[in-house]
Amino acid sequence: MENKAVIGVDLGATKVRAGKIVDGTIISDSYLRISAKAEDPFAIINEVISSIRAVHDSSIHAIGIGVPSVVDAIAGIVYDVQNIPSWKEVHLKAALEHEFQLPVSINNDANCFALGEHRFGLGQSYDNMIGLIIGTGVAGGIIINHQLYVGHNCGAGEFGMMPYLDHYYEYYCSGQFFERWYHLPGEEVTQLAEKGDQNALKIFNEYGRHLGNAIKAILYAYDPACIILGGSVSKSFRFFEVALRQQLNEFVYPKSIRRLKIEVSRNPDIPVLGAGALCE
Repeated sequence: MENKAVIGVDLGATKVRAGKIVDGTIISDSYLRISAKAEDPFAIINEVISSIRAVHDSSIHAIGIGVPSVVDAIAGIVYDVQNIPSWKEVHLKAALEHEFQLPVSINNDANCFALGEHRFGLGQSYDNMIGLIIGTGVAGGIIINHQLYVGHNCGAGEFGMMPYLDHYYEYYCSGQFFERWYHLPGEEVTQLAEKGDQNALKIFNEYGRHLGNAIKAILYAYDPACIILGGSVSKSFRFFEVALRQQLNEFVYPKSIRRLKIEVSRNPDIPVLGAGALCE
């Protein structure tokens, strides 16, 4: 079994987590904070390498990594990472293959999330599904007929960048919403809502309406059987679910809404498992 081991890596704006995976189970993992503000892109590459090295051994035969940006998945080049300013064009595949002498697969983190849910999580029974991350930003991964669909430039699923009202969906449907409109961190709004604070509950109600509109746009474009929510904001789903579903009632095809499943990811390992699944 050990000769089937791979490493999955989830790179975020402030952290990198790597896990050794055998048959869909993380055997060991490492977690590091990263210097996202570092002006030298190689500083962060070295932090990724350190995280991988912490779980690497002779049984590993491949490495998969999810990054929060547009990727040339074939060449393994990462472009314009919004939350890591120094990463404008990073040849990450080449750097990691040189370091570890193993094949490396790279893709967008939302694609890895969707792939992880489809292979190992709540999406296993669906032919067609969307994995939608609502956290610092908004982005989705698309599964069509059991296959990950990434588009011509690995940019499919960037729902957060679609125009909406006076900005775009990410402005209203990510964690940025709480800071921009109410000058409160999302975590604080959640804490207040847990105490029954009426203002916090109204904020989540407004947020749910915006996210409901985003999901309607996704339904018109892809008509998935299931949408699985992940990311930090999804943990507060109970506070905005009613408003979201009320907004979905305005969808012009009511039968589609009745058949649609909306789930919240239950496994925090999914991003790492999905990155590892890139190695299949």
